[in-house]
Amino acid sequence: ARGSGNWDPVFAALTVMGLDFINETWNGWVFHLTQYSAVWTTPGKTALRTLMGWNIEIMFMFAIGGFVYYYTLSEDRNEKILGLPNRWFWAVGYSAFCVLVECVLNKGGQLVWAYAFWNRSLAGVWTIFFIGYMTFFVGALLVIGMKSNKNKSIAGGAIWGTAVAANVVCMGLLGWVY
Repeated sequence: ARGSGNWDPVFAALTVMGLDFINETWNGWVFHLTQYSAVWTTPGKTALRTLMGWNIEIMFMFAIGGFVYYYTLSEDRNEKILGLPNRWFWAVGYSAFCVLVECVLNKGGQLVWAYAFWNRSLAGVWTIFFIGYMTFFVGALLVIGMKSNKNKSIAGGAIWGTAVAANVVCMGLLGWVY
């Protein structure tokens, strides 16, 4: 990015991962507030478990996912695929792919879902699609669509600041552990 001056891939990656950090934060809140379960959990071995449903492998996947999304986009912002603007087509496509992967991981016991609204039913899949993934890619689309790096930095800072502040307040000040 320093060589080309194009920081958009970095902004896309940070946006996707930052929005997932927000999702993982409220997922932990559900566990703490219900004393039952988080909406999703990641059982099993990992190199580092950071939150209830987040581990180092998932964190890297979301960081890389933002780069993959960015480098899939056409340079022509007006290009359409199957009648959709290419940026929206890929946001939908990657969201659908991520939901498919999540369903396979759930079926294999690698991703546990505890609530009726977050499951492999048709309604559950749509919930996961919109809350779990589409927001990430649309967020990246909106951030990289901003005109200046200053605005992109402010948006990214707001996303990460929200997640960090929510965790500092709940875990640090309120003593929640999830």
